[in-house]
Amino acid sequence: MNARLVVATTLAFSSTPVLAQQLPLGVFESQVDVGKTSRPGTATYDVATQRYTIEGAGQNMWADHDDFHFVYRKMTGNFILTMRTQFATAGGNEHRKVGWSIRPTLETNSTHVTAAMHGNGMASLQTRRTVGGPSEQRVTDSLPDRMGQHIVQLERRDGKYIMSVSRYGDTLVSNELNDVTLPDEVYVGMYICSHDDAVTERATFDNVRITIPARKDFVPYREYIGSHLETMDVATGDRMILHEIPGSLQAPNWTLDGKELLYSQDGLIYRFNLATRTPSVLNTAFANRNNNDHVLSFDGKMLGISHGAADDSGRSNIYTVPLEGGTPKRVTKRGPSYLHGWSPDAKWMVFAGLRDGEFDIYRVSSAGGDDEKLTNTKGVDDGPEYSPDGQYIYFNSARTGRMQIWRMKPDGSQQEQITHDDYNNWFPHFSPDGKWIVYIAFPKDIPAGDHPFYKHVYIKLIPAEGGKAKVLAYLYGGQGTINVPSWSPDGKRIAFVGNTSLLK
Repeated sequence: MNARLVVATTLAFSSTPVLAQQLPLGVFESQVDVGKTSRPGTATYDVATQRYTIEGAGQNMWADHDDFHFVYRKMTGNFILTMRTQFATAGGNEHRKVGWSIRPTLETNSTHVTAAMHGNGMASLQTRRTVGGPSEQRVTDSLPDRMGQHIVQLERRDGKYIMSVSRYGDTLVSNELNDVTLPDEVYVGMYICSHDDAVTERATFDNVRITIPARKDFVPYREYIGSHLETMDVATGDRMILHEIPGSLQAPNWTLDGKELLYSQDGLIYRFNLATRTPSVLNTAFANRNNNDHVLSFDGKMLGISHGAADDSGRSNIYTVPLEGGTPKRVTKRGPSYLHGWSPDAKWMVFAGLRDGEFDIYRVSSAGGDDEKLTNTKGVDDGPEYSPDGQYIYFNSARTGRMQIWRMKPDGSQQEQITHDDYNNWFPHFSPDGKWIVYIAFPKDIPAGDHPFYKHVYIKLIPAEGGKAKVLAYLYGGQGTINVPSWSPDGKRIAFVGNTSLLK
């Protein structure tokens, strides 16, 4: 590869890549102007917002060669590339492009697979099968709101290439190629092309994730991949990775003072200080086999945990412990019992219990005692949570064939369905003001009664009374992503977990 550093504001045309000045580029290794670009491109990464800004020119990305600015890293194997992107200015050429590109070389005429979001709203999955050969594309219907934020995802899965796109807030629409051959090691990255070499275009890229998914032969609950602890601003959709580990971190919820997150890891409960971004273990004494079903009381003083004691055959039972830690007090008499909510007055705890081969919703006095069954239908009922006013318990149920969000009165009466779609919806969580619910939506091909690890999932937002759902987050996760109440006390943010094998 021939290359030279960008040292001037204009460059002679060249068919070989031109390396741009090296900058801190987040998860990417470098940047380059590929092909003929009369105006050198640039890319910057803002650590505080985890947002990229890319500027570049280039006449086109089509026919037998491509001209664009590229921010990239080398990768092998399977991966999922996800971004939210937006052009900085209106107007410009209707075929200016941003997106993802996968290329074996940085030459202008390289073979490639590229997800392209055009300035006119058209999304296309493009490829060049041979070096210097013609370009081909599969077009997805044009997306509305040309100057809005768009989700662009490109996945390589065992030789298949899948592009998925949407306007931010909508579900994804996909296109795929399964007859393109690229080598295992490729350059992977984000790009911009102005489609008018006399013009420099600029775009922002946030919520950028490079995900390395679980292996095909991965064994659930015996093997785990890495975890990102994240928060999201609900109004803007801006996401922030706060902490990552190579193993399984699950189910964050917020303390009432807004200063910490609680999550489970390796059977223990951790407190994560948001100011210092450091974790510490919460003392739960003998309870060292905690699963991801832990919930704070509404007043923030007590933590309910679900611990499977070895001398109880590992069956999960519910305990309470002060937020500052201590010796847990047992609440349920029998298991498996998986905690999901407290009543606002802290007198009751609601949980999913497995009894006689059926998962149903139960409640029990927080002081301990016999449990009371609230649902009695075939199929899994799970994820119960009280509304902040105490008037309802929301839960998820597979009784109609797919997992959907339901609600009922605290005594189990007046059960009614809230969501009605083709996804499998789990774990409804109330905003502090009681007006909104977030939940996790699993794809249609997942069994209704299952919520597995490591799948393409959405986090969605709906009004508490039901209505049109908005997608807040597009991520790779599932079990442990958002099992427990996870709103910040001011109602502005949520916390959750995304999964990936960590980049090296």
